[in-house]
Amino acid sequence: MSTPGFSPPAGAVPPFDPAQIAQMANALFAAGPSGLPAANGVPSGVQSPYNIAPAGSPLASPAGFGPGVPGTPIPQGQMPGTNLLPASPTPLASLAHRAPALLPHAQAGNGVPDAALSQLPAYSPRFGSAVQGVPQASAAAAPSAAPQPTSPQGPFYFLNDAFGHPSAQSTPASEALAAAPQYYFVDSVVLPNGSVTPAKADPHGSAPQIAPSQHPPFDVNAIRRDFPILQERVNGRQIVWFDNAATTQKPQSVIDRLAYFYAHENSNIHRAAHALAARATDAYEQAREKVRAFINAPDVNEVIFVRGTTEAINLVAKSWGAQHVGQGDEIIVSHLEHHANIVPWQQLAAAKGATLRVIPVDDSGQVLLDEYQKLLSDRTKIVAVTQVSNALGTVVPVKEIVALAHRAGAKALVDGAQSVSHMRVDVQDIDADFFVFSGHKVFGPTGIGVVWGKRAVLEDMPPWQGGGNMIADVTFEKTVYQPIPNKFEAGTGNIADAVGLGAAIDYVNRIGIENIGRYEHELLCYGMQQLATIPGVRLVGTAADKASVMSFVLAGYSTDEVGQALNAEGIAVRTGHHCAQPILRRFGLETTVRPSLAFYNTFDEVDRLVAVVRALAGQKR
Repeated sequence: MSTPGFSPPAGAVPPFDPAQIAQMANALFAAGPSGLPAANGVPSGVQSPYNIAPAGSPLASPAGFGPGVPGTPIPQGQMPGTNLLPASPTPLASLAHRAPALLPHAQAGNGVPDAALSQLPAYSPRFGSAVQGVPQASAAAAPSAAPQPTSPQGPFYFLNDAFGHPSAQSTPASEALAAAPQYYFVDSVVLPNGSVTPAKADPHGSAPQIAPSQHPPFDVNAIRRDFPILQERVNGRQIVWFDNAATTQKPQSVIDRLAYFYAHENSNIHRAAHALAARATDAYEQAREKVRAFINAPDVNEVIFVRGTTEAINLVAKSWGAQHVGQGDEIIVSHLEHHANIVPWQQLAAAKGATLRVIPVDDSGQVLLDEYQKLLSDRTKIVAVTQVSNALGTVVPVKEIVALAHRAGAKALVDGAQSVSHMRVDVQDIDADFFVFSGHKVFGPTGIGVVWGKRAVLEDMPPWQGGGNMIADVTFEKTVYQPIPNKFEAGTGNIADAVGLGAAIDYVNRIGIENIGRYEHELLCYGMQQLATIPGVRLVGTAADKASVMSFVLAGYSTDEVGQALNAEGIAVRTGHHCAQPILRRFGLETTVRPSLAFYNTFDEVDRLVAVVRALAGQKR
């Protein structure tokens, strides 16, 4: 057998027969729940770029070995060379190179004996990584997933027959992608073998996709395996990541999707008539559609990519605000706001001669709606509030705040940076004029964020930056701008990280945001109860409706000292003012210790944190 890029030593005997690999692949794919779930692959007889190549195929190669590196296993999740497999190694390839002793026991036909399978180490398929994805090219041919159990299995379970999706009728990701408009600017692609295929077919195989329905009822240990950084050790201890309000960690599927983009799709978008530009443009615009669906926006063109929440608010303040706020007008924010939702409005007010007014909060950290109503007047032009406080975790009643703003004739902006990873967001239900958030707060990459705005409002706004991508025509006399969203996306955008954000949204949708919220709520209640039992601990932010954040101070210690003690035990928390100085000063503080939770955290990790704080308190400084 001649395999491109692989030359065994003279006289060497391959460690296993590729024909047996293919046989075992067919057996396990056909086995359904007794092997791997049927939706995890393509059954026997259906050709897929993820299948192991049969004997004699030009793609046949000892599974798990990279091109030109004899005997070197491909690390899990790494993209192999395209002369071996078009995309990534399947779980079956990983099984083969982990336990080659299994192969001699394979029986004729499709059966794999239990005795042989028992020789493998325990294996739990990790949904969400590239090796578990269903390729776009074969998703339509794959059978429907096996029925999921409907009875609860433990305290956290899928809430309806959609198993965490918005509705039982939700369109699978593969169908949604197929239905999305295509953005290719070439009509066809010449494949390496000389054949011509429509441009939407990817000659390198398809980008990693998350299978639509394979995760069991909520299992935090299975989820944790999707996040490689959670295996890091700090000061000899496995890391506990309680700094999720600052940034969330990334699942392997997001990491792999970014790598795949740079390996197979990297190009500027919209402007070039070549295949890579077509792939990059499609990936970017499909990510926009995923964002639209995630927040239930009515129109994909209302979704604008920016660098993050801070840039999003600045865009609205500098564009909409500069046009609509004038001398004597008023802007309302709440006492809970992050600096990013204060400073741009201060700048606008100073430039225009307007006034910034502030909704007060009660001693629990919840906004006072009665006081807010008193602030509204016919001079109010915009109300900008957070949905979840980054410093206290307070969940703000934004729907009521928006309705009252509209009644007064004002526009409303909701800062969703801290909400999108914890709760279902429906911009049509909230009815705000703008909704903004950051990708890195919802398990996506840094440097990418979103402004959603109502079409009529966005179309009325002038662009706030000028340059490439946002122009339709330029002369020295005048410029004609592109329609939304391009009007607000000047220059080369953060294409790869927009695609990564799309992969993060796929991951969250796969688990179900309601399932995430339910689990995190139980974790938050437990953590708050345990911290409250420690002498000297003062909890800061005790509103009845909270998400994720457990801010506190400990008598006798600076917040930095507490943070350092936790770090010594491998526990990462944020200490400081959290870019929210006004709300901390409302409680007579300059800084707090801020553990903040995500759905990959555990009750044992909370116990580790509580034990350190309790030990400090016991020293009675």
